[in-house]
Amino acid sequence: MMRMLPFLMLATTALAQLPADFAAVCANFHTENPKGWSFIQTTVSEGLSLKELYEAGRPEFSRWTLLAQDGHPPTAEETANYSDTRSRRSRGGTAPHIASQLDLASAELVSESATELIYRFRIKREARSDKTAEFLRATLTFHRPTGTITVFELANLEPFSPVWGVRVTELRTTINYHLPSADRPALLEKITMRTKGRAYFKSLDADMVVTFSDYAFAGRRPAASASVVTAGSKAD
Repeated sequence: MMRMLPFLMLATTALAQLPADFAAVCANFHTENPKGWSFIQTTVSEGLSLKELYEAGRPEFSRWTLLAQDGHPPTAEETANYSDTRSRRSRGGTAPHIASQLDLASAELVSESATELIYRFRIKREARSDKTAEFLRATLTFHRPTGTITVFELANLEPFSPVWGVRVTELRTTINYHLPSADRPALLEKITMRTKGRAYFKSLDADMVVTFSDYAFAGRRPAASASVVTAGSKAD
């Protein structure tokens, strides 16, 4: 127990170095949507597209439905393949707190206005062999009036090689959130991912955009005090 105390003290100090409202959001923030929300998810990547319906009120392994593939209604074979793939996926748990992945003590104020705060953070190394974290930075945009995070971005500072034979020149993931309203919390709007580099003689270049629309709440309404909370547990 005594060995754990320095780490607990360090975490407390790190949080205290940020404005209280921003520190509280970081400590509880998940990148995924809160439970209970249904939506349509559209994924476009390398000329391919997938349109899916997530229904939060349905049983666990029947929540996802394929609406369209590559711009057309799915064929019987595509629907069967989709259902098989979804059924074999393990149940997702709660998305991790970003505070467990960010070095909160490294917070650097990028810009500030009456409505926004933008901070940049270092990423914690998962292990001594981790050769990626030192090249990455997370940038968070905090909306002061609603107490929510509106943009979470993870990107590399310079090219790096996570393992021998692999060279990454660009790695960027940007997650945008809708501002909360009186009847719903902050929910995912768009995720944009870009990778550029090479693995031996093969290109790693790839772009993906995931958009979220047609939100509807299924189940009991959250308490009024939770209406401005940012994204929570991820959709299973």
